[in-house]
Amino acid sequence: MPLLKYVIIVLSADDNGEGGTFALYSLLCRHVKFSLLPNQQAADEELSTYNYGPSSLAIVASSPLKRFFEKHKKLRTALLVVVLFAACMLIGDGVLTPAISVLSSISGLEDTEQKLAAGVVTSLACIILVGLFALQHFGTHRVAFLFAPIISIWLVSIFSIGIYNTIYWNPSILRAISPSYIIKFFKQTGKDGWISLGGIVLSITGSEAMFADLGHFTASSVRIGFAFLVYPCLVAQYMGQAAFLSKNLSSIPRSFYDSIPDVMFAPIFVIATLAAVVGSQAVITATFSIIKQCHALGCFPRVKVVHTSKHICGQIYIPEINWILMILCLAITIGFQDTTLIGNAYGIACMTVMLVTTWLMALVIIFVWNRNILLASIFLLFFGSIEGVYLSASITKVPQGGWVPIVLSCIFLIVMYIWHYGACKKYNFELHNKVSLKWILDLGPSLGIVRVPGIGLIYSELPTGVPAIFSHFVTNLPAFHKVLVFVCVKSVPVPYVSPEERYLIGRIGPRPYRMYRCILRYGYKDIRQDNGDFENLLIQSIAEFIQMESEEPRVSSSETSSSDGRMAVISTRSVQSNLSLVVSEEESCSVHSSKSSIIETLSSVYEEENPRVRRRVRFQLAENENNGNFIIEPLVREELMDLIEAKEAGVAYIIGHSYIKAHRSSSFLKKMAIDLGYSFLRKNCRGPAVALNIPHTSLIEVGMIYYV
Repeated sequence: MPLLKYVIIVLSADDNGEGGTFALYSLLCRHVKFSLLPNQQAADEELSTYNYGPSSLAIVASSPLKRFFEKHKKLRTALLVVVLFAACMLIGDGVLTPAISVLSSISGLEDTEQKLAAGVVTSLACIILVGLFALQHFGTHRVAFLFAPIISIWLVSIFSIGIYNTIYWNPSILRAISPSYIIKFFKQTGKDGWISLGGIVLSITGSEAMFADLGHFTASSVRIGFAFLVYPCLVAQYMGQAAFLSKNLSSIPRSFYDSIPDVMFAPIFVIATLAAVVGSQAVITATFSIIKQCHALGCFPRVKVVHTSKHICGQIYIPEINWILMILCLAITIGFQDTTLIGNAYGIACMTVMLVTTWLMALVIIFVWNRNILLASIFLLFFGSIEGVYLSASITKVPQGGWVPIVLSCIFLIVMYIWHYGACKKYNFELHNKVSLKWILDLGPSLGIVRVPGIGLIYSELPTGVPAIFSHFVTNLPAFHKVLVFVCVKSVPVPYVSPEERYLIGRIGPRPYRMYRCILRYGYKDIRQDNGDFENLLIQSIAEFIQMESEEPRVSSSETSSSDGRMAVISTRSVQSNLSLVVSEEESCSVHSSKSSIIETLSSVYEEENPRVRRRVRFQLAENENNGNFIIEPLVREELMDLIEAKEAGVAYIIGHSYIKAHRSSSFLKKMAIDLGYSFLRKNCRGPAVALNIPHTSLIEVGMIYYV
């Protein structure tokens, strides 16, 4: 199963080097309209990481099936629920894997001459687990150089022990490679043989974590490492244990440590414990990655994501999830104190993820690889039937610990789906209540209000149109900034978005209105860090757009049609080489500002508490002279001067502080989901201002109530 399915086939379905169930789901969302959050634009399809495989024009045979999925929203909802359930099962892996790995390695102390009590062994396992989770915030890059030697020594050790046991106890065990023994086994054991598959499944677990962690390695390195090192060592070890057990049936409960020669017990015990920690670390890292992917695709509440390494992408740490995993892991270790019971739970979680991966892979073969439906059916029937048999055997273990991953997954699934449901309802409300462009045009360039100096950055989830918070703000406080920029930070179903393609700039209304739109696009694996350059890059990007608009009637090939104006992708490279603006850096104390003395005092206090914001950038307009073929037109010069003056006056961040409530006529379940579930999650997770790295000294929140 790991070799044929994952290493040979599934690893070929990576999403630009990323793996896991959400990577497969994002691939499908780009080829079929599976996404339930309608914030995607035509310009997103021009991203360099968006395209995968053959051209979409080659999709002919699968078009009826594609239209069938896109037509029925319930099917798309069901697919999302299945993907979320698999993600929740993988999160359950993050709880069960450290518990069973560490506890099974420490249990070797029970087999020594100075046998330790089960309670002492459990206590030692808990101490190691607490240390493992406590060290997560330091990042794995500090000790990652030890991982490869530990795993290499571990694999070589179990390979050597396997070969030794095979030669010493029963060399004829080599005949067990023949598939004929599978048939004989089931003929003789019948129902008992089927039930035993619930324990045998542990020999193939870890494959789903290997695929989820693909972003840390290349597919070719995983293939080479597994096929030529991991796979032979595991087969040799299992064969050696089988040879040992054929002569020592009484050692079945502790076959691994009993099969080790007494001289080798101590070093093998140490390396087994270290290998358990490394294996647990890999699954914990995969859990963090899954949580981040779920959050990026709008399926998980906002949590704090810490990037522990500046040089290695994917090295992340989520404090809230880390401590939740630790508490659950300790509860399972103390509650069960038996690797057999934990193994029953572990098998159900792993097989569920593997079965969902098989279904998603069949859809990828049809819609992404553009293969025949018959080929996808063969893949689904072959691997799905095997995994179905294993899963059915594991389900019989539900009363003996198998209920744990089901309960955990249901809890996480409810949280994910309620958050996604509430986010969709909120987005749809904003979409249907956005301000019409006609209303803005009727107000005139002054918008019917006082235009004060400065730049107003209005944050919204809408990639098009003007959000309702704008009219709500104007109605209650009839004054707005001279330059308005509607900012939308959104995730696209790709792992990474190049910085050169991140900014999508456009104009709202005529030129005198001084209203712009900026869409920031991030992939589900992108790093969102505030390095203090956002305001400067935004000003430079708008200036570049103004210059491009004056030079070209149609703004580049990346133009996308919009109800409120044209938009263009602004590259950071072109921004840095912009000839219309001269950029200079000054110390904060030397920057002359038109702000009042009170605001300057508050700013200086904030800068003392946050030294990283002391570097300030000033913009100046280039002289109006022939610099090569470059001449600034009068209208462009006037608009750029307004932009520079507004930047010098200050930047304010306006964001909606919305309360979501269900209509009185809504069903009981909807009221429970919106008024209780979503409201509780929104109040107890990170606020949007914190998640978007908005400085508190410049923040304006506009309160609104959304009745959905």
